[in-house]
Amino acid sequence: MLKSPGRNLDVVSVLTDLKPQVVIVARYPKVITTYCPRCRTHTEHSVAIYKHGKRRSLAEGERRYARKKKGYGSKRKPEQKRFAKTTKKVVLKLKCSKCGYTLHREGIRLKKAELVEVVKG
Repeated sequence: MLKSPGRNLDVVSVLTDLKPQVVIVARYPKVITTYCPRCRTHTEHSVAIYKHGKRRSLAEGERRYARKKKGYGSKRKPEQKRFAKTTKKVVLKLKCSKCGYTLHREGIRLKKAELVEVVKG
């Protein structure tokens, strides 16, 4: 296993179908100490991975998309032939243990992100 400098990443090389494929796994601690803008000091924050909510069919953008898509004719947007990106950016939700303020921290492009318990010893 290779450790990349400055980041908490483990890089694992996996051989599948005789083609080398690099899988990047990031392990984030479940509790970190960072700055809270509401408390104006460094406090402990619980870490969670952000998941988007359910799409609302009555939202303005959704209604506009349905209106433009309706009827005969071609599609509103061109159909994507192949994917440009193979990964998504992982967004971390940090919740302050003192005041409960939640802030989002944009991560990096990863194939997999894990939350791990850090044992202090």
